[in-house]
Amino acid sequence: MSRTTLHTNRSSLSHKVGYAVRNPAKIAPYVRRTARDTWLRLRHPGHVAYYRAVMASDAGRNPEAAVGSQTHERWLALGQMQFDYLVEHGLTPKQRMLDIGCGNLRAGWRFIAHLDAGHYYGIDISPDILISAKKTLTTYGLQDKLPHLTITQDLKLDFLPSGHFDVVHAHSVFSHSPLPVIDECLAHVGRVLAPGGFFDFTFDRTEGTEHQVLREDFYYRTETLIRLAEKHGLRARFMDDWETRKHGQSKIRVTNPE
Repeated sequence: MSRTTLHTNRSSLSHKVGYAVRNPAKIAPYVRRTARDTWLRLRHPGHVAYYRAVMASDAGRNPEAAVGSQTHERWLALGQMQFDYLVEHGLTPKQRMLDIGCGNLRAGWRFIAHLDAGHYYGIDISPDILISAKKTLTTYGLQDKLPHLTITQDLKLDFLPSGHFDVVHAHSVFSHSPLPVIDECLAHVGRVLAPGGFFDFTFDRTEGTEHQVLREDFYYRTETLIRLAEKHGLRARFMDDWETRKHGQSKIRVTNPE
């Protein structure tokens, strides 16, 4: 990411005006999305309920676009990118994986195919996107792998066993989450990690002012999230090797102390 991008405040009026001037065709879609999101926030107080409604609206039009992929080719490429990264970092078929915000299995179907039967557990706040996930599972003929696909209301993870998952993964989840939601996850994820396990999450990084856009996209400084993890007794480090991938988000890895 360029230094200019990392210091951009997308919520500022000057940025919005400049972006509109450079991209006039995007003005009408932005106005429509702003009106829709304002209406959904009024109807659904609380971030989880609001974002569940956003996902229902987006998934109703295009499930792949709802998880951030405007074309099927990009959907495949982003899933491959996530899969390749974790395999390069040692993901083996015998390990157990928790995929937070599994969506419609953009990367999940590859993880399911790679892991032993029953070793993939995907959770999401959106019932609509989980219906699409089941269709993806069927499309790739992975029924015999018996993956768990479960809806969740929060990220307390209290329905999951302690010390069970070797890898916990949250791609493009914290980029759509206010700080209290991230804090809740970090407060509880250490309990479900197996000894030696790790939790990888991506986030929209800024080196300027932390900000949000439409309560859908949240931008954080790296040190903010590392301090938050440390507050809960976890170790966290910025993953430099992820930065070489063609993806707009950054990645942090969290582990329990030895």
